[in-house]
Amino acid sequence: MTELKTVIHDHIQAYSGRLKEIAAFIGAHPELGHEEKQASALLSSELESLGYRVERGVLGLGTAFVAEYDSGTSGPTIGLLAEYDALPEIGHACGHHLICTMALGAASGLRAIADRTGGKIRVYGTPAEETKGAKVDMAAAGLFDDCDIAIMAHPYHSYERSGSSLAIDALQFEYRGKAAHAAANPELGVNALDAVIQLFNSVNALRQQTRSDARIHGIISQGGQAPNMIPDYAEARFYVRGATRAYTDELVRKVKACAEAAAIATGCSLTVSNYEYSYDELRTNAALSGAFTANLIASGIPEEQIVHGHDNGSLDLGNVSLRCPAAHPYIKVVDEPYQLHTIEFRDAAQTDRAYEAMVFGANMLAYTGCDVLTDASLLQRIKEEFARR
Repeated sequence: MTELKTVIHDHIQAYSGRLKEIAAFIGAHPELGHEEKQASALLSSELESLGYRVERGVLGLGTAFVAEYDSGTSGPTIGLLAEYDALPEIGHACGHHLICTMALGAASGLRAIADRTGGKIRVYGTPAEETKGAKVDMAAAGLFDDCDIAIMAHPYHSYERSGSSLAIDALQFEYRGKAAHAAANPELGVNALDAVIQLFNSVNALRQQTRSDARIHGIISQGGQAPNMIPDYAEARFYVRGATRAYTDELVRKVKACAEAAAIATGCSLTVSNYEYSYDELRTNAALSGAFTANLIASGIPEEQIVHGHDNGSLDLGNVSLRCPAAHPYIKVVDEPYQLHTIEFRDAAQTDRAYEAMVFGANMLAYTGCDVLTDASLLQRIKEEFARR
């Protein structure tokens, strides 16, 4: 381990008790997206105590923040991403209480060396990853354009290299017809639920002609109030996902055509909208991801235990990865193969074992940031790869 990484390790170790306290507090006080007032305030205050200048309420988003430490000497800008929103009903079952504290721990470690390496350390507080992710707004506003890297680590049941994710559009289809009594005078009605059912049948047929890396899945969110009334309003919500933004856009056009055909067939009117943000695919920077993996191996994780990652879900980090080099590796925080978004993972991610892994993940992020700050050839490879892609 280099001298600088020893400084990072010792600093994070000394800070680890506080990191665990913060993780436990956020884990025990889950807040939904754009409602993370306690988590955002706590993280912002903690970063200020570490010497960071914090801008709260970035872009008018009440729980977003950007914290920066500027060494005053030229050098790379390291972006660390913190997520802290919880899931409805089941709280921090995606481990975001660990994601934000890994970023906080890495920020503390990099602050300890920044005056020697030069450059800037920046922490992005990014609300609502699960729904209307603030990274979308931040990326669109250019807040990542001057970052040399953007990196975060996600808790999981295994170590995974940063891979890819699916682009996504969240589509809402609202059909309006005409109500009538289903027994007394059905001929006077226009059945909005029939339109939704036609939409599902058409989408099911469309799936036969989609690529294997695409996903289309939906629910009937409203379908009428009583079986003896022809519904004059029905609503369906779909996620449309693809390996690239271009193919996702193509699928969206086809799904919308299915929806329009269903409206024509049933005589209903149709309104189409997006009920959540659209996310682009994650384009992992292989050079950056490789540096993170090298730090895992150097820290004692056997290479054969670090699997190649591919996320069939969707991440707002994808939008960031189109604006600057990015990576999204996974850190093993539980020993059982619990899946994300489950009660089992939530409970296991709030134990001493998970908190120790969080501290380890903070070190890995900080070590990787240190590599970028001090290794000009690595930074050049990262930049060249990003320019090619």
